[in-house]
Amino acid sequence: MESQVHLIVGTEAFLVERQRRAIIEQIKDGRPEVTVTTMNAGELTPSEVLEVLSPSLFGDDRVAVIKNTETAGKEPADLLLQAAVDPGPGIYLIVEHSGGGRTKALVPKLEKIATTHRAEEVKQRELPSWVTQEFRSHGVRITPDVVHALLEGVGSDLRELASAVSQLVADAEGDITVATVRAYYSGVAEVSAFDIADWAVTGQGARAVAATRRALQLGMSPVVIAASLSSKVGMIARLYSTTGRVDSRRLAGQLGAHPFVIEKTSKVARRWSSDSVSRAVILMADLDAAVKGQGGDPDYAVESAVQRVARLAG
Repeated sequence: MESQVHLIVGTEAFLVERQRRAIIEQIKDGRPEVTVTTMNAGELTPSEVLEVLSPSLFGDDRVAVIKNTETAGKEPADLLLQAAVDPGPGIYLIVEHSGGGRTKALVPKLEKIATTHRAEEVKQRELPSWVTQEFRSHGVRITPDVVHALLEGVGSDLRELASAVSQLVADAEGDITVATVRAYYSGVAEVSAFDIADWAVTGQGARAVAATRRALQLGMSPVVIAASLSSKVGMIARLYSTTGRVDSRRLAGQLGAHPFVIEKTSKVARRWSSDSVSRAVILMADLDAAVKGQGGDPDYAVESAVQRVARLAG
């Protein structure tokens, strides 16, 4: 039996939007007339809740999308719960909730009676797995180097990554390779954010800075370069104290990275001192703020950070 009540829990806007769209499309499938009403829970009044959740006089099916339910007052929240327990004929309820806020206690109650969809924020270390799964949802299996090439070329925005995956699957002839990805998203293959990060953490300052300037001239976002550099420094911070042969497969599970990345980075990380690692981590925090518009010129901030990381590596 088709569920009339859906709960979307999480704070990742793109995933919430995608889940909502998929649910509505599923409800509309095969139905001649469906009315969709979207309301902000924080502005709901009891009378509005009753109105939107009442069966149509004309017998049309109705979908009520309630956004930002974590901001709802007690009375509207109670009415939503009552409606979810026993929605009227032709009434479909989609409740969006961050998982926190003043109505946090509403989530487990709704989970017992609704079909629940997760839309939690995807952390940086989870992006490779997310991209891999995105390809699999299109029936395509790709290699880890393709995943990293896509993250390098597109960045960490889920909407842009999903669009890129969809485009690659639709347009690519044969297997999707690193060359395929770079042809679409790197502009020129010789300028790579991951290469810049690799050169910086191995002390190749002149080469890293020159590549940074070239990448910026070609239109690469400073945010993309900063993300690659921060990812590399973060991995070094986790691996610099390791000694002997590294169990890359075990560490891959712990650190959310692929084994070949662990193997490659651990060799570089051992050359770093604890003091240099600490200073580099602080530098990355400052860089993140700068490229997100919290002070200074992002292009200059990235170039300076690349140069300073290279010095710390040396």
